[in-house]
Amino acid sequence: MKELRAALAKAGISLPSLGLDPVSLAREAPCPLVELGRCSVATARLIAAVLR
Repeated sequence: MKELRAALAKAGISLPSLGLDPVSLAREAPCPLVELGRCSVATARLIAAVLR
């Protein structure tokens, strides 16, 4: 998650709700999932442009 946040920041992208999904950590055998959360249309377009 920290690596993703840093890479996004280098591209000028911020996902405020980026974090670990607490439910995925509560399992008997934790299987952590990164929750990307919601973002604005402008941010989604910026992510798409960077991925291209």
